[in-house]
Amino acid sequence: MARPLDHAKRAELLEAVVGYIAEHGLADLSLRPLAAALGTSSRMLIYYFGTKEELLVQALSTHRPDLDAVFADIHDATALRERLWNFYRANAAGPEAVSNTVMLQVLGAACAPAAPYARYAGEAIATFTSTLTTRLRELVSPDDPEVVATLLISGLRGILQDRLITGDTERTDRAARRLIDQTIR
Repeated sequence: MARPLDHAKRAELLEAVVGYIAEHGLADLSLRPLAAALGTSSRMLIYYFGTKEELLVQALSTHRPDLDAVFADIHDATALRERLWNFYRANAAGPEAVSNTVMLQVLGAACAPAAPYARYAGEAIATFTSTLTTRLRELVSPDDPEVVATLLISGLRGILQDRLITGDTERTDRAARRLIDQTIR
């Protein structure tokens, strides 16, 4: 009889995976060093998650914010601008920065042909776009709220990536603020 899953251990592993990848990178991720850093074996990781890719997808899923909750209490354009600014800042330097670093790596990897993360990345983008489109439609009624949401999400993601690569916080913060302020009126 197979051993039952230890759900507490599984949750602990998922939490640690994102931090490990943020520190060591996704490109050369190998299960043996990952397992050793997590205090387990590669065999146990496969037992819990099936594949390396599924392990990462599940780890990222546990860190995905509830976007409906993030934007739920917004009632006007000014509040939406400020919430987006705060969301950007949290993903740039706040508690969400670690999982954002990993997410940017996954999005890059998802661009490759037959990428194992393409479905997850597409769903993450679609969820954020849909949520923001709905709020834009309700609050500011732009001509094409889906395009405005795409511009904001893709633009802020690009600015976050720029910040991560260059370390230029002052310039990237100014760019993010301008993008938000000029896009949501």
